[in-house]
Amino acid sequence: MTDVVKRRLGILYPLCMTFLVCLFILMLSRVGLSMWHGERVSEANGWLTILFSGLRIDISSISYLLVLPALLTCLLAGNGFIGRSWLLILRVWIVFGLWLVVYMELATPSFIMEYDVRPNRLFIEYLIYPKEVLGMLWSGYKPELFIGATVSTATLYWGWKFTRHLVTGLTFPRWYWRPILAVFVVLAGLMGARSTLGHRPLNPAMVAFSTDPLVNDLVLNSSYSLLFAAKQMDGEDNASKCYGDMDTREIIDLVRESTGRSSTDFTSDSAPTMAYHAATYQGKPKNLVILLQESLGARYVGALGGMPLTPNLDGLMQEGWNFTRMYATGTRSVRGIEAVVTGFSPTPARSVVKLGKSQSGFFTVADLLKSKGYHTQFIYGGESHFDNMKSFFLGNGFTDMQDFPTFTKPAFVGSWGASDEDLYQKAHEQFSELSARKRPFFSLVFTSSNHSPFDYPDGRITPYNEPKQTRENAAKYSDYALGEFFKQAKSSSYWDDTIFVVVADHDSRAYGNQLVPIDHFHIPAVIVGEGVSERQDSRLASQIDLAPTLLSLIGINSVNPMIGHDMTKNVDSTKQRAMMQFYKNFAWMDSNNDVVIFQPDKPAQGFSYDEATTELLDRKMPQDMIKMAKANALWGSLAYQNNYYHSSENK
Repeated sequence: MTDVVKRRLGILYPLCMTFLVCLFILMLSRVGLSMWHGERVSEANGWLTILFSGLRIDISSISYLLVLPALLTCLLAGNGFIGRSWLLILRVWIVFGLWLVVYMELATPSFIMEYDVRPNRLFIEYLIYPKEVLGMLWSGYKPELFIGATVSTATLYWGWKFTRHLVTGLTFPRWYWRPILAVFVVLAGLMGARSTLGHRPLNPAMVAFSTDPLVNDLVLNSSYSLLFAAKQMDGEDNASKCYGDMDTREIIDLVRESTGRSSTDFTSDSAPTMAYHAATYQGKPKNLVILLQESLGARYVGALGGMPLTPNLDGLMQEGWNFTRMYATGTRSVRGIEAVVTGFSPTPARSVVKLGKSQSGFFTVADLLKSKGYHTQFIYGGESHFDNMKSFFLGNGFTDMQDFPTFTKPAFVGSWGASDEDLYQKAHEQFSELSARKRPFFSLVFTSSNHSPFDYPDGRITPYNEPKQTRENAAKYSDYALGEFFKQAKSSSYWDDTIFVVVADHDSRAYGNQLVPIDHFHIPAVIVGEGVSERQDSRLASQIDLAPTLLSLIGINSVNPMIGHDMTKNVDSTKQRAMMQFYKNFAWMDSNNDVVIFQPDKPAQGFSYDEATTELLDRKMPQDMIKMAKANALWGSLAYQNNYYHSSENK
């Protein structure tokens, strides 16, 4: 039977068989993943859609993979030297394609467990840092590495044997049939790849049908998801391409209005949001320390109704200025850094920490304080080049990189570098030294122990659960280290002159069946220091509000382009808002928990966020709110592209 099929298909046999094998692997994986998350699929009533739209995606993916070799096979394959050489290349091509399909589907469950979506641009961005990522994988994912290596080897071995069968005993058409066959194959391949007669070829938005991002991703396959993300990374994503255009003047006017300032406060055409910010505290300027906590969502913080993992942070929240409704702007560390260090609003593009045009001359708190005579530093237990942090920081006001190579004999080193205890000890030593030199300082201290694979030293905490290296235990250890630091800080020479903020960069995972899982953007943020009174602040706040607030608290008057609120002052409840970027979706929530969400190539949707159930309930929103939300969704990209967010208040 096989010989009959091979004879009838001729030189198309290798391609047709490869097509069917790949299709079988992708559909089998999709069915397995869907059964794994069957409850969410059923909630979305998505079984048939996932299977049929998934078949469409798979046909498109495999068509992209095979259209070029199909063309060349029709024109070149034969018994001569060129023909045999091409068949060898075709075997290599098919084996690589099979390996990519198998490997990406194999990597998908672990990625879903971490990010609740299929592999995307995060997968690519992590590959840029092989040392850190391989260290993390070796430490915490040995079984996955073993399985991946074994299956990859088996795929390459059996794939090579399989392709030898495919190209053996083929019958070749006469020369005058080859061009006709090539045209037919290319047309079929392009139609399969485009999967539509419309203006735009098939893309994820065309097959998205649910408010649950994972369910939408189950329609895709991971090779398609990864390559689509890579294609998008060729150019920086612009919010207007995702959410639609809006008049530039209207964007600027609405963004200015959203700050609560008078239009006369803004006087610069080259930086439309540049305005004078008067500090509430008018004494001798104080030092500023931002203690950025890795992956610490509110659900891990006892004082915010989460798990009992953070007794030390809970204590700080009782004695300091505690923001009970603080929301992160994104789901990555660089997005959190972007918010707290620059006050820049989130966009569907990568964080400005990684974008080309923001590597120098971009506004940061560090650059502003450097101009005021401050020593500016970044303290991190890992390698500061990770996620392009070092380049961005050195180009925008940070002068001192205290990262892993500067640590002397750290007591414990994990996959991501020195432990949080070592990090805080380093910070204490640095602050003591700078205080002795009477040098005002700004320091961004970034923890890393609460990051997969959750390495931390023994004997510090009573584990919350088993096994030892869990997210919960790592969060508890990180809190232990934080408590030890503040014991030292409160009796130090720098305590009286320093304002500290403890804030998370983002939650550990943002997942769920909502377009934007708002509960996973809820994070802790507490300001402590001499002269900071105890306060439980229930106003809605965003990470971008921290920088203006902190500058006001330490006594820095400045002209800057930040649009965040100075929370030391009265902020009208109608101006309070949180902005959240969840991959390509942007959410704008007001103080009443009314939410507007923008998705690529779709109209805005309105919801009411129920904090008790964490659900988004459909609700029609007024046009003025939708306009305000859209203006802010577009502002970041507009400001970046037009250099509106420059650093110098004298420019």
